[in-house]
Amino acid sequence: MNGILLLIPIALALGLLGLFAFFWAVGRGQFDDLDGAALRIFIDDEEPSDAP
Repeated sequence: MNGILLLIPIALALGLLGLFAFFWAVGRGQFDDLDGAALRIFIDDEEPSDAP
């Protein structure tokens, strides 16, 4: 029974910490462009050199 009294506040604190981290990431724009990173692999960054 004493273990439950210790584990419940720890679980609630970790849950609130995760919720805070999620809202912080949303506020900083972490999830704004979900498709851009997936499509960026198809874009060539280097121009081909035609020099011999």
